[in-house]
Amino acid sequence: MKDKQEYDKGRQLHIEDYLQENKLETEGNVEVPNTLVVSKLKEVDTKTVTNELLEKILSRDNMNIAYKRVKANKGASGIDDMQVDELLQYLKENGEQIKEDIRKGEYNPKAVRRVEIPKTDGSKRKLGIPTVVDRVIQQAIAQQLSKIYEPIFSENSYGFRPNRSCHDAILKAKEIMNNGYDWVVDIDLEKFFDTVNQDLLISVIRRTVNEDKVVSLIRKYLQAGVLVKGVFEKTEKGTPQGGNISPILSNIMLNELDKELESRGLQFVRYADDCIILTKSKKAAERVMKNITKFIEKKLRLKVNKKKSKVDRPWKIKYLGISYYQSKEKIEIRIHPKSIEKFKNKIRKITSRSNAMNMETRYTKLKQVTRGWVNYFKIANMKGIAQNLDKWIRRRIRMCYWKQWKTSKNRKMFLMSEKWTTL
Repeated sequence: MKDKQEYDKGRQLHIEDYLQENKLETEGNVEVPNTLVVSKLKEVDTKTVTNELLEKILSRDNMNIAYKRVKANKGASGIDDMQVDELLQYLKENGEQIKEDIRKGEYNPKAVRRVEIPKTDGSKRKLGIPTVVDRVIQQAIAQQLSKIYEPIFSENSYGFRPNRSCHDAILKAKEIMNNGYDWVVDIDLEKFFDTVNQDLLISVIRRTVNEDKVVSLIRKYLQAGVLVKGVFEKTEKGTPQGGNISPILSNIMLNELDKELESRGLQFVRYADDCIILTKSKKAAERVMKNITKFIEKKLRLKVNKKKSKVDRPWKIKYLGISYYQSKEKIEIRIHPKSIEKFKNKIRKITSRSNAMNMETRYTKLKQVTRGWVNYFKIANMKGIAQNLDKWIRRRIRMCYWKQWKTSKNRKMFLMSEKWTTL
């Protein structure tokens, strides 16, 4: 739990023109291409862009920015137990040697420390925590890769990108739905970060990044391995979640899917590995599900979770914690019931009568959880839900006070006090 809390602190959590008319319905163009889609580079001269890329990564300014971001994010230590506070002194003493080793191709990243975070469905999300030194190097690489790839990423991709967020993705989906695309193809990629084919990913990167030493360094981070309860395990596939470079690598890989969807003239929204495709009819949606699933599994070599993937109406899906509903005039945003229940479970833990937490600490934790939840879901129409939750939380708080007061005398005294009237 301590690892999770420390890691969560370090996490950095994330509407424009319509795409062209759905060619799938107008032309019936549903065949999977014979070759992997080559990303459109929008006239970016990759030879110029990636010239001396390694030196840009290792430049003083880029490394300083990377260091500051890693320091600001804090987070848990890696397998060497070095803390973020110790990082500056270490880099002062060893920074130049690390850079020289990278230039020579002799730098070898350390394995990441495995942390498993429980998910609501009972499974566990596997996170890899790199050493703080490797986090700085990964961040430095990611910063330069972002400059190269941002101009060629899809306008309908919102995850882990500057000045884009979950709210933008949710609003874009709403916009498309209100333009008549009210059937949803909800494709769930099974354990995406754990199953990415590294050879395919590297081949995609090589199309744009033409420096062998940079590509080799990226591959080394992919294959650095993990330490699980003191036992080293190879990482021959996947991009371990937790590393600073994983978000940009995932977007590079899934940009192939974006370009395929664009080439078919499909309306879609993607946030990281959460992708929904929108069509005007159920029949078109079913064709899209069949053919895009084939593309993902055959060409991208990823696994589609067929149990969780489905074709349905917007008000029957859960996307980034929200859902949609049909009002009199248009489709609007609502909070999905599972998101409400997840929030209530957090409140129940904080306000449990068996919890020995004092009331000041309870209030602090309640404010943190409630403020974060409201800030995320404020995009939805939630007035009635917020009012009901407020009443419910107050009842939970009164329950805690009731047990704390214990005796009838105390309960009578506090019930008559002025403070009680505000609860």
